[in-house]
Amino acid sequence: MNVPENLKYTKDHEWISVEGNVGTVGITDYAQGELGDVVFVDIDPGIAEVKSGESFGTIEAVKTVSDMYAPCSGKVIELNKKLADEPQVVNSDPYGEGWMVKIEVADPSELDGLLSSEDYKQLIGQAH
Repeated sequence: MNVPENLKYTKDHEWISVEGNVGTVGITDYAQGELGDVVFVDIDPGIAEVKSGESFGTIEAVKTVSDMYAPCSGKVIELNKKLADEPQVVNSDPYGEGWMVKIEVADPSELDGLLSSEDYKQLIGQAH
């Protein structure tokens, strides 16, 4: 199970990578594995802002639909348009091409409440 050390994680299985004040958000390898084959990613193209802990869209797999939750608050600056035509990239590359949204982080201190890779591994039962 891939849990990159340079990312922060939510208890709801989202990850965020922050460069400067821009956070790239996606779902974890564990989450995509639990969901199975992703067939649709639904994020409102008009979404302008997200609030920490609130749903910013849904991800649909063959058997289920799950909400995706924002790991921090901020302005949405980009959606991954590739997912409209190729939602399966979430399964094949959840930490790369399968990202969901890019957020201009409003309050960097919110990131302090997220899980480290070690904490996330413990959450999903992968700790050593």
